[in-house]
Amino acid sequence: MQRLARLVRRSPWLCNVGLYGSLFAAGDAVQQRLRLRPGQRADWAQTRRVALVALTFHANFNYLWLRGLERLLPGRAPAAVLAKVGCDQLVGAPVAILAFYSGMRLLQGKEDIFTDCRQKFWNTYKVSAGLSPFLPSFPSKQLSNFSFVPVYLRTAFTGFCGFLWAIFLCFSQQSGDGTATSVFKLFHAEKVAPGETSSEK
Repeated sequence: MQRLARLVRRSPWLCNVGLYGSLFAAGDAVQQRLRLRPGQRADWAQTRRVALVALTFHANFNYLWLRGLERLLPGRAPAAVLAKVGCDQLVGAPVAILAFYSGMRLLQGKEDIFTDCRQKFWNTYKVSAGLSPFLPSFPSKQLSNFSFVPVYLRTAFTGFCGFLWAIFLCFSQQSGDGTATSVFKLFHAEKVAPGETSSEK
């Protein structure tokens, strides 16, 4: 355990980004497994696209963003923590949601990469803000992150807490409408094939 801690301290960017990207890819694999009908195979190309978006943008953005917030609003005093949570929800969350939806459509070769952003952004943002009773909210997790977690581990912590969020986000991009209730249609008889979005059925 001490060896792992030393490794993270020596290479915080590499460890945080690698872990975050891996967890996002695992989230996609899980949501596909939940949606597959008998005889269907997982769409590993889709999982690779999720991993690419997470590694190239989301993990790096989170790493730089969380460190930047700490420099701008240093410390663990309640006022500083609440200010960081507010900034994260008002700026960081929208950027991450928009980048995921548009990035996935770009990698899928879609003509209009902003279709999912227009159709699903507000529903997804409301879930991320904790306005859904079904999924854990990011503000509550970030309170713990900014209060107790060392700066060099915050992206990894966000990735661990965001594993369920990654499942939800990947499902929303492929089959959902950005609402938490759409997740509970996973076992409905009318499931779509992996890689097909709700807007293209």
